[in-house]
Amino acid sequence: MRNLARLALLALPFAAALPAQAQQDPPITIDTHVDIPFTYMREPRFDVGHDTPLLVDLGKMQRGGLDAAFFVIWVPQHKLDAAGYAKAVDQAEQKYEAIGRMLMLYPDRIRAATSPGQVLANRKAGLLSAMIGIENAYSLGHDLHRLDAAYDRGARYVGLVHVGNNDLCTSSQPDTKHGEPAMNSAGDHGITDFGRQVVARANRLGMMVDVSHASDACVRDVLAASRAPIIASHSGARAVLDNPRNLPDDLLRAIAAKGGVIQAVAYKEFLKKDPGREAAEEKLQAEVAHQAGDREYDSDKHDYLPAMAAGMAKIQEKFPLPTVEDYVRQIRHIADVAGVDHVGIASDFDGGGGITGWKDASETRNVTAALRRAGFSDADIAKIWGGNLLRVWREVERDAQR
Repeated sequence: MRNLARLALLALPFAAALPAQAQQDPPITIDTHVDIPFTYMREPRFDVGHDTPLLVDLGKMQRGGLDAAFFVIWVPQHKLDAAGYAKAVDQAEQKYEAIGRMLMLYPDRIRAATSPGQVLANRKAGLLSAMIGIENAYSLGHDLHRLDAAYDRGARYVGLVHVGNNDLCTSSQPDTKHGEPAMNSAGDHGITDFGRQVVARANRLGMMVDVSHASDACVRDVLAASRAPIIASHSGARAVLDNPRNLPDDLLRAIAAKGGVIQAVAYKEFLKKDPGREAAEEKLQAEVAHQAGDREYDSDKHDYLPAMAAGMAKIQEKFPLPTVEDYVRQIRHIADVAGVDHVGIASDFDGGGGITGWKDASETRNVTAALRRAGFSDADIAKIWGGNLLRVWREVERDAQR
């Protein structure tokens, strides 16, 4: 597959000689961050071979023209002790098994892709592609060998941290309520020794290192430690909206200078400040959890209840979501600062993503249309939708081989 990909790249200067259909093929579309619930493919409502309440299922991908997605192995942050690590490993296993079940049940619709060549081959065969990304490497259970096991299971990027500091690095959203130091304060230490080991091992395996959710200090440390380009799998631009999850311009440039890519994320809170909506959503979550007989809100359990859907519809009327145009403004800023060769696309669907105009995978073509309206050329759109990510992925593989 790698040889085929290289031949395809060599053939690009001769595109004028290709048949008209080949020249007009739409760009390959890759979403680098799609979350899945813990009961994915186990509960009938989350069987993605059918219509589901999820924002991404196979039908929505096919109708919207979304060719490929990284399905995410996310676990919440627990204590840095044996019990916490064991729980995280078990939770990650549930999601690996669920993705495997999807691939086993629907091989005529979606296939695994563990290399850029396989993504392209699946598209050519009329199949969707499923890739795997890790969000919060706390799920490694502080055991470097589990990174190799994750690679063997198909994981092709490793996100170091999530909300709250872990054993790899500090988070852009530390748990300050329980004593973790604020980002960019004196106690924000950045990467740990174990984090450096994970980065080094990922480089040797050919696994992309993902710095979304990492603190500014950790991003700088990863840039210094990694021998290969890095990615931010779902991040925004802090200059456009001041949120700690968004990256400042100097880090956008630094990631680009190392050859990496920033996958702009279509997540409401990183695109538009709306404290009224945030308060209304928190109130609704508490109410729905209480009605369900639970003390605390659980997204997997409560987000798909009728009461939540009805409440969110009312909130949407009063506090509208950001639009696909707001999203493209973020993309434009990243392209202007880092270069159009260093920006990509991520939805964060089923993890909080979803905006007006791109509410689920069935509306994927609206993003392409908005990019065109914003003045991006077809060549630029092909890079943004997947070309840049595939280039970085290939470079990470080649660096590992060397």
